[in-house]
Amino acid sequence: MISVGIDVSKGKSTVCIMKPGGEVLETPFEMLHTMEGILLLAKRIKTYDEEVRVVLEDTGHYHWPVVTLLVEKGIFVCCVNALRMKKYCSQSIRRAKTDRIDSIRIASYGISYWHELTPVLAVEDTYRELKLLSRQYYQMTSMLVKAKVNLSNLLDQTMPGIQAILQDSACNNKLSDFVKRYWHYSNVLAMGKPKFTADYCKWAKKQGYRLNERKAEEIFALSQNGIPVLPYSQSTKIVVTEAVRILQEIEVSRDAILTQMQIFAITLPEYAVVRNMPCIGDILAPRIIAEIGDLRRFTNKHALIAYAGIDAPPYQSGTFSATERHISKRGNSYLRKTGFEVMQSLIQHKPEQDEVYAFIQKKRSEGKSGKEAMIAGLNKFLRIYYGRVSEVYKHIDEQLVFGSEI
Repeated sequence: MISVGIDVSKGKSTVCIMKPGGEVLETPFEMLHTMEGILLLAKRIKTYDEEVRVVLEDTGHYHWPVVTLLVEKGIFVCCVNALRMKKYCSQSIRRAKTDRIDSIRIASYGISYWHELTPVLAVEDTYRELKLLSRQYYQMTSMLVKAKVNLSNLLDQTMPGIQAILQDSACNNKLSDFVKRYWHYSNVLAMGKPKFTADYCKWAKKQGYRLNERKAEEIFALSQNGIPVLPYSQSTKIVVTEAVRILQEIEVSRDAILTQMQIFAITLPEYAVVRNMPCIGDILAPRIIAEIGDLRRFTNKHALIAYAGIDAPPYQSGTFSATERHISKRGNSYLRKTGFEVMQSLIQHKPEQDEVYAFIQKKRSEGKSGKEAMIAGLNKFLRIYYGRVSEVYKHIDEQLVFGSEI
């Protein structure tokens, strides 16, 4: 029994090799995250005649080069939740913290919890690609929200009231296209009503929007009564048109990421089942699959719910037992966010025959708040997801067994 504790940091790690009883076989040493450095560690591990298990802390993405190469070499690697490792290390009376000390404590954790260590499975490339794209999708969405707020603030100062008449939608960018062309009410007023109406209709036809002279008249009336606070200047033009350009480029980038996610997701066995769940569709399906990943890595539905961070751990001490518990929020926050989008979609579309929507309504009728009902609904959704996707892979496994027997 040999535990290899690795304290991971950016670009390098500190490694400690330990046997039971705290016997350190090799003084903690530094390993660079290069092909040569990691392969040297793998070679050193394979020189031992005893069973060796590598233990490291889940550090976002810094640990993946180490994990990937060691798993490829057939070495047992366990990634421990950062919070759990922190609690274990904090048990020491001494508060000293260095990379060397941390590697010793991680190796010690491996000895203490030897029989609880679970190996990292080789992740299928499709799931890895999906997760990468999913995180970038969230980044783009966050940037898009900020870009929309920025443009909205600018329009309040150059074209007050225009956002009540024109809006962007999932199907078109009518507002931002209009602003890119006219950008300030002074441009509208300078044309005069007849010329602006004709110009607007010509522009709308060219852009593929519906011709509407009444809309042009409404905009002209706004330009007459509105009070822009930013000057009609080259600086204002640059600021407004650049805000539109950035907004539209972010939308294009996000759409490209989503399209690639759909291309990957559709190749997975569970896609059709997930896609056909009520109110999921082509946008939410690849995103929910991306954040859950390979379902087979979860031992049961409770493990999936805990991974989402919506489990409510029991709290009991002596004769006291808590009746009002809160979700842990210690799981995948991106999965929770995507899950809540699914719940919002269900509430918006109201599929009466769907059991998750019916469960949400039941919780609301019991006096639960909207948020509590959505958490309960997401919990049920993940249970159903686990059951249906598990059936898909069970059927595949049965076919493989049947085929091998033939």
